[in-house]
Amino acid sequence: METEAQRLLSLRASYRTERGNRNAGTKDAADETDVSANGKGIKDPLKMVWRRGFIRLVLVSAIVWMLLILFALLFHLWSCHSSISFLSALCKKDSKVLGILDTMGLTTKQQHRCSIPLMDDPDAIVIPKRTPDTIPKFLKYVLEDDQGNANEKSQPLFGGHQSWKQRENSFKLNTTMKVHCGCMKNGGAEMEAVDVKYAKKCRFVVASGIFDGYDTPHQPYNISLRSRKLFCFLMVVDEVSLDFIKQNVTVREASDGGKWVGIWRLVTLHHPPYDEPRRNGKVPKILTHRLFPQAQYSIWIDGKMELIVDPLLILERYLWRGKHTFAIACHKHHRSIYEEADAIKRRKRYARPLIDLHMKIYHYEGMELWSPKKRTISDVPEGAVIIREHTTMTNLFSCLWFNEVNLFTPRDQLSFGYVVYRLEEFKFFMFPNCEYNSLFILHRHTREHSSVVEWVKSLDEFKGNKTGLKESRGGLGLWTPYPGDLNSVQLPSVKRTSPAG
Repeated sequence: METEAQRLLSLRASYRTERGNRNAGTKDAADETDVSANGKGIKDPLKMVWRRGFIRLVLVSAIVWMLLILFALLFHLWSCHSSISFLSALCKKDSKVLGILDTMGLTTKQQHRCSIPLMDDPDAIVIPKRTPDTIPKFLKYVLEDDQGNANEKSQPLFGGHQSWKQRENSFKLNTTMKVHCGCMKNGGAEMEAVDVKYAKKCRFVVASGIFDGYDTPHQPYNISLRSRKLFCFLMVVDEVSLDFIKQNVTVREASDGGKWVGIWRLVTLHHPPYDEPRRNGKVPKILTHRLFPQAQYSIWIDGKMELIVDPLLILERYLWRGKHTFAIACHKHHRSIYEEADAIKRRKRYARPLIDLHMKIYHYEGMELWSPKKRTISDVPEGAVIIREHTTMTNLFSCLWFNEVNLFTPRDQLSFGYVVYRLEEFKFFMFPNCEYNSLFILHRHTREHSSVVEWVKSLDEFKGNKTGLKESRGGLGLWTPYPGDLNSVQLPSVKRTSPAG
């Protein structure tokens, strides 16, 4: 046993010695291989380290740069949709970057309402000097309806019988201009003498309108004492609406004969100039400067709206702060007038063949689909709120805008972008839609407006005088031979951008 144990110990010692010698030999061979490689391969190991380090530096720098760009874009988008006033004020929401990203579908869903970067105190606002008139410096209006060579002289029209040549010339700027601008003598829409006298003292105006008895006046609130003294709140109504208002709310009659509902002074227009109530509503909306010629500033809000922001704060935010003379909100869903026209047809807001004819004329005259290359963030406004300083240029724009509404369809959102396109010198501020929705509370109409003309699908339905579909005092450009070939005009195809239409 003892001899066997000694033999095993001797074998274990011998194995350990042999394994140690084998490992040492392998290490020596590896060292020789490394020396050989260093001698024949890379002569300068520092160069190898530098080369690899430079490549890594370039790759890391590129990744960091891309991350910085991505972070900047994300911050831009976040700040533009932030409810924090400071961040929303920093964001330039009419920037080309945001417009391009929006068309690519990379922006977040628009907020319905967002905070408006208003000043805190209306009493702290300093009213600036008026913007000087440059071109045009003097603006005159056609006051009598010239019916040209018409075989049968008819009743003068409120918008006049404007010829195609007169329309074309009205877009050519001169120092002194004379244009059609509604309010033709004996054309209708006459104000009572007591209201004309009252309006003469109004330099700052908040205007609204109700036609055909669709609403009752909604009282604005958050109005400062300074604004109550500074502004005239004028609600333009027709006789039908005046009777409807008297039946539903208390109308107070002042000593001068004026009629009041709360803060609103009711201004009655007698003899409505158009057959279509929608078209009648465009008179005080677009021609505020014609009804109230002494006004220096005006804010228009639709009759179904309840103003919840002090008007002096509105003027400071949208006009004076950026030195603008005209401000209007962009449409929530549409940027092109052809998109808007398509939505109007789908929702039956006016006769489809007449909408198509209207758009064919604009397309023939060079009006293209909206794109980020255009100078405006949208061709389609939300026309329910319009903020103006009554300069000769803004007055001219309003006149030309009204002439298009008078000549074609009453859908003023279609005409706005076209007049901006033709009148290149006109500058304005188009503010975010979410701010627009924060200016008011929207109320439903007392009843839905409906007109048989809105359901027309074919021009054949207008044939014959007994249909009662064709307007007799508005939209005459749709029935007057156009001096151009519209048969070859193909309207651009549009893509539906929103479920809302």
